[in-house]
Amino acid sequence: MKGESYENSIVNQKKMLARFATEQGFTNLRHYTDDGWSGTNFDRPDWKRMLADIEDGTVGCVIVKDMSRIGRNYLEIGFYTEVLFRKKNVRFIAISNNVDSALNDGSNEFAPFLNIMNEWYVRDTSRKIKSVLHNKGMDGKHLTSNAIYGYKKDPDAPDLWIIDEEAAAVVRRIYQLIIEVSVCCLFAMFSGISRSHAVC
Repeated sequence: MKGESYENSIVNQKKMLARFATEQGFTNLRHYTDDGWSGTNFDRPDWKRMLADIEDGTVGCVIVKDMSRIGRNYLEIGFYTEVLFRKKNVRFIAISNNVDSALNDGSNEFAPFLNIMNEWYVRDTSRKIKSVLHNKGMDGKHLTSNAIYGYKKDPDAPDLWIIDEEAAAVVRRIYQLIIEVSVCCLFAMFSGISRSHAVC
């Protein structure tokens, strides 16, 4: 999923999962990896491929690092882990959360709360990011790391943008064309000519 730290990198997660699965005696391991996809999205390619394999009966156990690796929508996660997986006799294990659907020791009772907290975390982070961007904008600071077309970063002060004269000429021409077309259409409207007959 997007924005992962080194310890949560796909490579490290795969190693951890493979080690755990081997130690527990699981064979015929298959990884389903949606690198670069947000956990808020359940339309991920490998997630869908795994669900198809579950429907076909080729998956008997799903092992994840933690509950957040499935996704960040607690209702959908609950459906998959509590309804679909059980219906299809698929064992579910979240290693870091000590969740194992094959155990009846009460360890799974906390799973719905973990799902809610994972979803809350995403929403809270999104609100914080929006707030930071809003405040930067209100302070007149740029919201992107790259200068928009028509500008370039000032070599002496990277936080400042200066006009890129070559690109600015193109931007000025675009605006001039928009003005000319708008004036043409306005003139046609005020002259009593139907807009459908105006050449704009």
